[in-house]
Amino acid sequence: MVLAKQIPLLFIILTVNAVALAATHARCAPLFLTVIMPAVFCVVCYDRVKYWLRVDLSTFDGAGALHRMKVIMVNVAMFGVIFTAWSLALYPYGDAFARCHVAFYMAITVISCILCLMHLRGAALLLTIIVVGPYTIFFLLTGNLVLIAMAANFLLVAGTLIFVMLRNYRDFAGRLLSQRETQRLADENLRLANLDGLTGLPNRRRFLSQLDHVLNASEQAGTAFAVAIIDLDRFKSVNDIHGHAAGDRLLEQIGQRLNSIVTSDVFISRLGGDEFGVILQTAPSEAAIAAFGAAVQALLAAPFNISKDSVATIGCSIGVATYPLTGGTAAELFERADYALYDGKEHHKGETVRFSQELETRIRKTSQIEQALRNADLENELWLAFQPIVDTKSGQTTAFEALARWNSRELGPVAPNVFIPIAEHAQIINRITQILFAKALDAARLWPERLRVGFNLSAHDLVSPATMANVRSMVAQSGIAPERIVFEITEGALLQDFDEAAGTIAALHALGARIALDDFGTGFSSLGYVNRLKLDKLKIDRSFVLDIESSDTAPKIIRSIIDLCRNLGLDCVIEGVETETQLAILLGLGAQYIQGYLFGKPMPAHQIAAFLGEGSARDALARITARQRNLAMVRPRIRDAVFP
Repeated sequence: MVLAKQIPLLFIILTVNAVALAATHARCAPLFLTVIMPAVFCVVCYDRVKYWLRVDLSTFDGAGALHRMKVIMVNVAMFGVIFTAWSLALYPYGDAFARCHVAFYMAITVISCILCLMHLRGAALLLTIIVVGPYTIFFLLTGNLVLIAMAANFLLVAGTLIFVMLRNYRDFAGRLLSQRETQRLADENLRLANLDGLTGLPNRRRFLSQLDHVLNASEQAGTAFAVAIIDLDRFKSVNDIHGHAAGDRLLEQIGQRLNSIVTSDVFISRLGGDEFGVILQTAPSEAAIAAFGAAVQALLAAPFNISKDSVATIGCSIGVATYPLTGGTAAELFERADYALYDGKEHHKGETVRFSQELETRIRKTSQIEQALRNADLENELWLAFQPIVDTKSGQTTAFEALARWNSRELGPVAPNVFIPIAEHAQIINRITQILFAKALDAARLWPERLRVGFNLSAHDLVSPATMANVRSMVAQSGIAPERIVFEITEGALLQDFDEAAGTIAALHALGARIALDDFGTGFSSLGYVNRLKLDKLKIDRSFVLDIESSDTAPKIIRSIIDLCRNLGLDCVIEGVETETQLAILLGLGAQYIQGYLFGKPMPAHQIAAFLGEGSARDALARITARQRNLAMVRPRIRDAVFP
């Protein structure tokens, strides 16, 4: 407070000037005016200086500061009256020089005081009124031309000072208002920068800031808390089926529901897309986490009205990490909650999964594999195994599916279902795809022209323009007819970004390549994809074949898919056929294209020529025909499936 720093200077000026004036009148004025009054002034001024130098301004709130300013106004009025009266009382006792000193003392002292009080406009104006008026009138009435001139000069200077002070005050007030408006806008911008505009919840930036704050507080207090990540199930299906506008309306309603359970101990934000972050600031016991997860899942399980005629039902999976048990930093807690979520979506969809020691071990293993991938000589360590696809009508092999294999120099053979997800997460999959696709083209170049090669594309491949441009270029330069290439795509890959994936599929189809939807029947929207995409082939997932000999529904589902393909002009491949009985049932259902261990396990490229020369497919079909006993065993089941 500038005023508080200037008030001690005001009292020092009063003291020095009063002592000087008393000294020039010491021989002619009464003792009361030259000694006693100045002594009292000095004591009072010393006390005020000491007070203002020691006062702690931080202890004053708004009301306290206002009260202090009122006290200053009263003191200014009192001191102004007393000092004016004392000064004019000394005037009659001095000679001409002493009288001029009185006029000079009063003028210079008042000007100094006005300058010291300029930050308290009311006090400065009050002092001017109390002193300038009596001063001017008094010296104008003296009839002394010098004193009259001094009075006029003083009036002009005092008026100018007041004018400048008032103008500066208006400018200061304007700037203050402008600063306040600027600060208000800055505060509003900061609020918006930390808010998700769609859901009304805090955004990712605000979540990470709050996580750091809670972590620091917990470190100091020695308390525990939990971080949870919520991922919506089936949200992308809503976007794909009903459009992005419906998806936005759904997110708005989700934000409202989640906001209803926010408390001082529960912080919820939208991290982006269909993910939400939660900080549970109370001690996160197993029961408390389970109860919170159940509450969130019940909250989001209720239907959402996304349009006048459409209702969406979704769910959620939740991953949880706790401090300090499973993470000591914000990055560790977030990463481990995310890993628990990933594990939950893979193995416990729709549940709340808490990060555990088992997951910790898996993380270490994953990290080891990821590091090995980064350090690997992928050109030499990656190779392809090829599994035949057989046309049961002709008994010939029509295609081979290329299956990724990795023989790490550090870890040895690593299963594809292990290293491929890790490669996707580590952003290495695009490079792996291009290396393996080149190997697939090299192998297919040596085959008979009637044979096609099936190659799997990941979700990351489909949404990478650079990768797909390289793939198309490789096809063009390979010398292989594009129609001999079948790109296999899973529904999971389409879920990542359907619009981008659909554009990629259309470009590949325009190139002349064929498109197969792999693992058909295992997703939520397979029929929707068949309707919206340019497909050439459906591959029925092996899960339907595994229990075809005992299931009542599997044969009927397979028959329905075969009929669907026939009606749409699509090829239908049955995966996972391992026994002759399974094959017999499938033949009775009208199956034509078969893939599985019965006809051939995945084999290296150099074994394909020998396989084709052995006529393995025809031999297997001959065995089926010869074993009438097996056919007799399954014929009733075939009849029931075909004619339910």
